[in-house]
Amino acid sequence: MTDPPDTTPDRRPGGRTARVRAQVLDAVRAELTEGGHEGLTMEGVATRAGVHRATVYRRWRDVGGLLVDVIDAAGETDWQPPDTGSLRGDLTALNREIQESLVARPSFAVALMAASFHSEQAARAQTRLWADRYAQCEVIVERAAGRGELPGRHTDARSLLITATAPLYHRLMLLRVDPDPRLPERAAEAAVLAATAGAFTVHGESEVRSP
Repeated sequence: MTDPPDTTPDRRPGGRTARVRAQVLDAVRAELTEGGHEGLTMEGVATRAGVHRATVYRRWRDVGGLLVDVIDAAGETDWQPPDTGSLRGDLTALNREIQESLVARPSFAVALMAASFHSEQAARAQTRLWADRYAQCEVIVERAAGRGELPGRHTDARSLLITATAPLYHRLMLLRVDPDPRLPERAAEAAVLAATAGAFTVHGESEVRSP
């Protein structure tokens, strides 16, 4: 009985395995952006990457495995939330990044989200990535609380962040209307006003207080 394929990414810089992974994931991004999930095949990725298809099958098994690794790789990037000095500024900057990623033509972000609906593996990986990104952005709310921009009681950072960013996804992904250059700031401002009014304040004896 042979060992199962090793799907653990090799992060050793300069290693052959790392180089092959980089080539393959670059090919997945290009194929997915150009042709969507329907056009993503193991053979197409192998050809574009210049890697033998047996290697691609052995390591990633199927298209779902490729999508999972691309999503995981997105979580490995050294991205940091904006730090402008104010809650409104940080949320506006974050929203501008989101809007730019969604309106790009072609948009890899949109293609990847669409592909996640066709693969349970990719959907789980996408959920992990979203959770990690929101957790990473909670520092925006923590800094705002430290500056006294928010009510004294604990603010539910995740709810505030979702409220601030949701209008971008609703307008561009659901309604599919033209982007509004003013929306990133307006959505941020609305979330800040709600937060300062206590909309995201956690009440109760067991609330967790900011340090």
